[in-house]
Amino acid sequence: MSSRTVDIIQTQKAPGAIGPYNQAVIAGDTMYISGQLPLTPQGEPVFDAIDRAAEQALSNLCSILASAGGRWQFTQVRIYLRSMADYPVVNAVYEKLIPAPFPARAVVEVAGLPKDAPLEVEATAVRTG
Repeated sequence: MSSRTVDIIQTQKAPGAIGPYNQAVIAGDTMYISGQLPLTPQGEPVFDAIDRAAEQALSNLCSILASAGGRWQFTQVRIYLRSMADYPVVNAVYEKLIPAPFPARAVVEVAGLPKDAPLEVEATAVRTG
């Protein structure tokens, strides 16, 4: 990392930003990861099934976290769902992909998301080493 107080994280292992923002920003020992839709790193939507959508969006979060180098731990994850009926499936995928100790979390049903996606996830993490 540079000597700047804020570092920008960009990786080809997650989709690029679809607006005027960065994939993640590190301020001190805290990383703020922007909302991730279920898009492949090439930007292709994975909207066909909620389990595949959740896996793609959460994998994007993990790829961004790993690309920062060093050791990081999620401290909070926020999940936005178009339908709370998808909660059990998304929760099962989350439990497989997000390592323990589990972070604080919020799950919120929303009326709509960018690109008409079925969910979006965002996270905060701290440097642990």
